[in-house]
Amino acid sequence: MKLVFLPSTHSDLLWMRMYYTRIFPDGAKRAAERYLRALDVLQKNPLIGHPVIGMRGVREFAIPRTPFSFIYRIADDQVEVLRVWDQRGRRPRFD
Repeated sequence: MKLVFLPSTHSDLLWMRMYYTRIFPDGAKRAAERYLRALDVLQKNPLIGHPVIGMRGVREFAIPRTPFSFIYRIADDQVEVLRVWDQRGRRPRFD
């Protein structure tokens, strides 16, 4: 299944990059490996994430051993990543 990052992920991905380059550079290599592995798993198993309560059709899949998770939905023949959420903060808004 095709994986698509929506424009709403842009600032999330910038934060993730900044976090691993400036705040926790020692974890950057392992986090990048886990991120890529999680993308592969999500692409091959789009129903792996758990449903987000109160948001029909939206799911969450945590990137193992990182504080980040993918918030996504399945639309037609693709997985649309809505946000890459830093779980230490507030749940992102979708309005």
